[in-house]
Amino acid sequence: NAETDFVARNDAFQALVGNVAKLAVEAGDDVDALNAMDYPGTGRTVAEEVTHSVATIGENMNIRRIASLSVDKGVLASYVHNQLVPGLGKIAVLVALESEGGTDGLEEVGKQLAMHIAAARPQSIGRDDLDQEAVERERQVLIEQARESGRPDNIIEKMVEGRLRKFYEEVCLLEQTFVIDGETKIADAIKAAEKDVGAPIKLTAFERFAIGEGIEKEESDFAAEVAATAGAS
Repeated sequence: NAETDFVARNDAFQALVGNVAKLAVEAGDDVDALNAMDYPGTGRTVAEEVTHSVATIGENMNIRRIASLSVDKGVLASYVHNQLVPGLGKIAVLVALESEGGTDGLEEVGKQLAMHIAAARPQSIGRDDLDQEAVERERQVLIEQARESGRPDNIIEKMVEGRLRKFYEEVCLLEQTFVIDGETKIADAIKAAEKDVGAPIKLTAFERFAIGEGIEKEESDFAAEVAATAGAS
């Protein structure tokens, strides 16, 4: 993380991000382990190098999150959107495909899936992977909306189930419509790709990182701030 997008164009910052990303492959999902690793050529740890960079670049920054994927047999495909320099961009996606099929074909399938994920922002691979509390909250919202129609309960139940299917189609990767052709469901696109690679394909995991996501931004009430300032003066 950095506090402004201006620092992203700084060569020293880009070098820091690139080097830390390479080390993150060994650290897995453990930010503390990453911070404790030796930063190459400095005699400092990664955490110490970040602190050093804060002083030299002049902007506060920190390592907030990392994620790693692996496959036993298959490929890890990636896509970086809006690249400022190779490997560094605004959205990055990693896709894990398990398959005995040809690597070149799998790489192409994986890249297309990664591009889709960058655009469509799925929350999970399938329904079973969704946060069930979030699903229940969505169901309750849909029930309340359906009740406003004044329909009987049996009709309301059908309305809710239909709208819930639409919800799944929006957030579950395998049920989304492939952005590449605008027609095929992702599950069907993967099935079709199996013919090209010569073996079954299983999408086991994906990660999508976008700059700024997950950071809570305080929304200020300007009128309230003015009133508070006036009251204090």
